[in-house]
Amino acid sequence: MKLKYNTDGCGCAVNGVVELWFTPETEDNEIAIETNKWNLYIEKAKAVFYDEKMKIDFSNEANCFRLISPQQILNGRMSLFIMNFQYERLNRLNG
Repeated sequence: MKLKYNTDGCGCAVNGVVELWFTPETEDNEIAIETNKWNLYIEKAKAVFYDEKMKIDFSNEANCFRLISPQQILNGRMSLFIMNFQYERLNRLNG
């Protein structure tokens, strides 16, 4: 699992959207962040966009994931993408 800071179509690198990716691979430029269940991976260069303490939650009302921290909502309607080995989106769940 990884948190992907996607800037496609956002116009600027600081205007990205966090997505949750289920993928069988990690990349050399990614670092692991510890969670209470398993490690998640993020791009090292994009770590600045995340808070130190975060929580992935599921909203039954909106039927989607949320990435929240004590300071802010990083993505209130976070999509889950199931990826294959070439990072092609096989399935988009939620959002």
